[in-house]
Amino acid sequence: MKNLLITAAVLCCGSFSAVAAEIEVASKIEEVSVYPDGASVTRTIRTQLPGGDSTLIMSDFPLTLDPSSLRVEGEGGARLVIGSIDARTPKPEPAALTPELEKKIEALRDERQALEDKIQADTIQRKFAERFATSVPLGLGDKGDARPLADWRSAFAAVSEEVNAADTAIRTARLKQRDIDRELARLQAAQQANPPRKQEVRIELTADVGSTAVLRVTYSLQGARWVPLYDARLDTGTKDRKPALDLVRRAEIVQQTGEDWNDVALSVSTVRTAKGGNAPDLRTLVVQYQQYQSSTSSRLEYAVPPSGTPAARGAGQPTLNGRIDELAKARESEAAADTGGFQVVYRIGGRVSIGASEGAKSFRIASASMTPDLMIRATPSLDITAFLEASFKQNDDAPLLPGRVSLYRDGIFVGRSVMALTPKEETVRLGFGADDKIKVTRSIVRRNEGTSGIISSSKTDEREFKTTIRNGHDTPVKITVEDQIPVSETADIVVETLPVTTPPTQKDTKDRRGVLAWTFDAKPGEVKEIKLGWRMRWPANNPVMFRQ
Repeated sequence: MKNLLITAAVLCCGSFSAVAAEIEVASKIEEVSVYPDGASVTRTIRTQLPGGDSTLIMSDFPLTLDPSSLRVEGEGGARLVIGSIDARTPKPEPAALTPELEKKIEALRDERQALEDKIQADTIQRKFAERFATSVPLGLGDKGDARPLADWRSAFAAVSEEVNAADTAIRTARLKQRDIDRELARLQAAQQANPPRKQEVRIELTADVGSTAVLRVTYSLQGARWVPLYDARLDTGTKDRKPALDLVRRAEIVQQTGEDWNDVALSVSTVRTAKGGNAPDLRTLVVQYQQYQSSTSSRLEYAVPPSGTPAARGAGQPTLNGRIDELAKARESEAAADTGGFQVVYRIGGRVSIGASEGAKSFRIASASMTPDLMIRATPSLDITAFLEASFKQNDDAPLLPGRVSLYRDGIFVGRSVMALTPKEETVRLGFGADDKIKVTRSIVRRNEGTSGIISSSKTDEREFKTTIRNGHDTPVKITVEDQIPVSETADIVVETLPVTTPPTQKDTKDRRGVLAWTFDAKPGEVKEIKLGWRMRWPANNPVMFRQ
């Protein structure tokens, strides 16, 4: 019989017969799509349906699924109509008391009673020793004379030994009883109601005649996520070879959904389901006078994320008895990218298994090779170290999502950094560690502080700095040096740049007020000097401070 597509419909309550057949069926997870904040799972059901009304019952769905997300579709050998699909949590059922569990509980109770009997016997022994110490006359001998001191000591020792032995035995028995009580409590808890670990899903449908049906049930659930990881491998090149950068994207998947994904078709999507469908609405921002004086001043602060640790990376090739040319290089499987207008889906090749709560698994999803622009960047006012930086334009349709980057330079792992969200056509800059062949020094040339004026005096602060950069490479390099001058937010505080300052290439670099940058090409062995001077003037009766 020709397969017919199942049609889904919402039927009235009376559309299904009261004697609808209930059929327990098994389902198999076939496809899983993981999002940054959840997952979508598709299960397949293959069953033989009778003619008329039926209810398919599946009892192996996870408790974490969203019941409102349940959807069903499929094909059958007859006309099929879906009435409803719903999920319900089974009622807790008492756990079956196994013979082994019964025997263990009985043995523990018998052992506890034996310990109780021993405690009672040791308690009687202790009381007897105490009564002996108080009732037996030890002061006089047979003829009424005083007993020797040695007899007293022997009697004291005997009573003390008996009391201590009884106390030790009682204490040991009670400790054992405490352990038995804990184990009994655990076993008795196992006898109580057994909470369900799975959810039951029911599908009501009607078939014209008996036929085979293949159904696909899709649902969303929390407890799963994927995060982007990157490998950035930089080959700095030589005189005769341009630098090269390989960027490998990976997806690290973690799932704690309560179900195992065994032998499934896996994909990861850039859709963020937890964000919802709409942008948030702004509320009216009202400004007014304060009604009271706060004890502490408030100011709006913007958190600046820490810059990533500069690092370097590169890929070395292993050798086997010096015959690398005789071996075929292993190739890492890569996902197929499906780029749509508003999302990107990476389909992992082959079938994949990811168990619940078994830890993270990483999959390679994409890679790209490009020729980067290399630059040396230094901020000598904070650190005289020069750092290597590689920049390139992001040309993939899929954006680079925020994630950790493992950095390699010329085959050496040098650290980690962070990738910022980068859409197509924007520039990516990655630091690849310290460049010890570039020597940077910074010194204070002059600093003067003084007061001027008679009627209305003011204070001045003049400072001059000199930065020296030497290129120790045997090739020309591009270098950028950053420094800064103070920025005034008060009309009475005036800051000006002194004529000695080397004209900067850029002011207010990357929208940072007062930050200056000098970019230049340095030949092999060349030494460059950069001078910076500024003067600050403010009313003498108002102390000033620097704040970043």
